[in-house]
Amino acid sequence: MENSFTPTEFIAVVNQTLEYAYSSVTIVGEVASFKVNQGKWVFFDLKDEESNISCFMTLWTMRQPLEDGMKVIVKGVPKLTKWGKFSLTVSQVAPVGEGSLKKAYEMLKKKLSVEGLFDESKKRDIPKYLDRVGVISSTQAAGYADFIKIINARWGGMKVVVAHTQVQGMDAPDQIIRALNYFNERGDVQAIAILRGGGSKDDLACFNDEQLTRAVAASKIPVITGIGHEVDESLVDLAADVRASTPSNVAEMLTPDRKEEIWKVRQKMSRVGEELMGETQRATDDNREKIEKLSHGMLTRYIEPKLSEIQKNISDVLVNIKREFELKDSYIKQKVKILSALNPETVLKQGYAILSGKMSPGSVVKITTYDSEITTLIQKIIKRRKDEQKW
Repeated sequence: MENSFTPTEFIAVVNQTLEYAYSSVTIVGEVASFKVNQGKWVFFDLKDEESNISCFMTLWTMRQPLEDGMKVIVKGVPKLTKWGKFSLTVSQVAPVGEGSLKKAYEMLKKKLSVEGLFDESKKRDIPKYLDRVGVISSTQAAGYADFIKIINARWGGMKVVVAHTQVQGMDAPDQIIRALNYFNERGDVQAIAILRGGGSKDDLACFNDEQLTRAVAASKIPVITGIGHEVDESLVDLAADVRASTPSNVAEMLTPDRKEEIWKVRQKMSRVGEELMGETQRATDDNREKIEKLSHGMLTRYIEPKLSEIQKNISDVLVNIKREFELKDSYIKQKVKILSALNPETVLKQGYAILSGKMSPGSVVKITTYDSEITTLIQKIIKRRKDEQKW
């Protein structure tokens, strides 16, 4: 005899089956019939040329503006509602494609501009001489490598504290927000730099996220951005206190140039000598001999020893800076090697797999390999003997 259900029981069984089979799905389509109810609930259809899916989400979940005709990527959970209609409960949505990205950008920019989020009067200067700076970036990205290279080449003594995050994709905004909160709660850095090298409009779209833009504007610590190339502009750039054109430009703005500073010191020393000689030349004939003696005595007794001392100090500073860079470079290389060995992707490339889920017979688990994700059902579990676990 076939199983019989009440409507409520059947919907529960179907949703349980969907949850096992499709705990989360990602779909790309066009927005249609977009509407917001009671200032809380968002409803729209996701369609292509032949099919249509009803979607539901909370207004808080919508991180960028939507309207009919936009092409979007949606992440959500498929469900059968209590009214017997199929629906997608959306957890994340973002525009894709140049046209939709530009439209969402302009809509959100207008909204936040009216609120005064980008007002120049709210901008703060980055301290000139920094002891400690927080950096939010992907440590595997070329933009971050360029930043570190230029920092090391220009000046020493500044501590860089890095928060590794994704810098593209739907998960990137929340990761960057957590990093911003982390630095603000610590309160031990003088500036925060958000870095991301060049990329397509889709790659950089995460920096137009509303909640991320608000978090940057609300930061208690001054924020400088180096996102994309000079021609790229994001809402995060507009909300930051200072916008640099690239990650390399951020490094240049945060640190003085060692060679330039040494040149300035030498120029000042030269001007002091010229001024002293000029004063001597302008002395009257009656006092010339006396002043020359005095001037000669000052040069011999005070100035020349000081010049030698300054030159020695500069030489010592350069030696110390070089030694510090060598130590830091060795330390960073060691940490990179350790992190690379601990990277789950490295383990997966060696042929291992990651098993996640409840480890009991009848449970559905996920097996992640280097290039695949596999969902399977556990039929039987056999405990290994201790002598089998020896290598």
